[in-house]
Amino acid sequence: MIVIMKPEVSTEELSPIINRIKRAGLDVQINHGENRIVLGLLGDPEILRSVSFQQYPIVDKVVPISNSYKLTSREFHPQDTVVDVDGVKIGDGSFVTMAGPCSVEGEEQIMEAARMAHAGGAKILRGGAYKPRTSPYAFQGLGETGLKIMRAAADAYELKVITEVMDEAHIDVVAEYADIIQIGARNMQNFRLLEAVGKTGKPIGLKRGISGTIEEWLNAAEYIAVQQNSNILFIERGIRTYERATRNTLDLSAVPLMKKLSHFPVIVDPSHGTGIWDLVSPMARAGVASGADGMIVEIHPDPLNAWSDGDQSLNEKNYLQMMKEVEVLVEAMQKIKSLTKGEIVC
Repeated sequence: MIVIMKPEVSTEELSPIINRIKRAGLDVQINHGENRIVLGLLGDPEILRSVSFQQYPIVDKVVPISNSYKLTSREFHPQDTVVDVDGVKIGDGSFVTMAGPCSVEGEEQIMEAARMAHAGGAKILRGGAYKPRTSPYAFQGLGETGLKIMRAAADAYELKVITEVMDEAHIDVVAEYADIIQIGARNMQNFRLLEAVGKTGKPIGLKRGISGTIEEWLNAAEYIAVQQNSNILFIERGIRTYERATRNTLDLSAVPLMKKLSHFPVIVDPSHGTGIWDLVSPMARAGVASGADGMIVEIHPDPLNAWSDGDQSLNEKNYLQMMKEVEVLVEAMQKIKSLTKGEIVC
């Protein structure tokens, strides 16, 4: 349920209604919109229905939220949420690129990847230190050693770091080195892990599960949001369909839909979404056109000898060319958005 205040109501005037909410045993989050304050109420549905707020003169209207997700819904928070990653803003109308190798293989490799990422204009370095591999015999990552050298490489080129956490036991060490903690597709519905990363307060990149529906994805984010963490990035990385020509099917319809249903930024992953390096650039461009707030792509100094996912990784030449093409489309999309006065382009 959301309770919308009348225009010009100040925070100081909320005390009576906030006290009433807390006495009823409900949780409340206060959102300051452009013109008015919106209260988001969470708790037992029976109690929510029993408490009346219309008698308060500062209340404009009460709107029930029928969705199973509340804090992540645009009904609860009409304005776009801008996630600030230590100065890099995502969701403010710009297009942010995260680039790097699938796996951190060593100091020389990740330093070269960071140089490449920076040269193309990426703001965030991606890379895996703990790798969820389908086969138990595949490379599993360098662990904390990988995190350390990735952090050093990112700092050398003034980049932020996004990397995946797979286990609750690794959260503290990953949070020490990463600016964004990534939850991979396999863990989208690992609810204890979602709650635990939410408690860090760090920005969380939540990848869509390989068979995850839109509603399941939104509800997964709710587990993070209820921990008082409003720094969530949705990452569309492709879903499993009957098509086998590509690794996954990149669901670009999810981008405008998620931006319609939720207020958090949406990132596209054309690398995992296709699994084929020469499809990454066209799908990156399509991601821009769909209204995404950024992309996460795999690049490698030597894709042919990459320890993992070389088939979907771009070399430096192809990465730099893609970034030039993307820049043209970003400028075009900004013009389109100005024509629609900031409305979601569908």
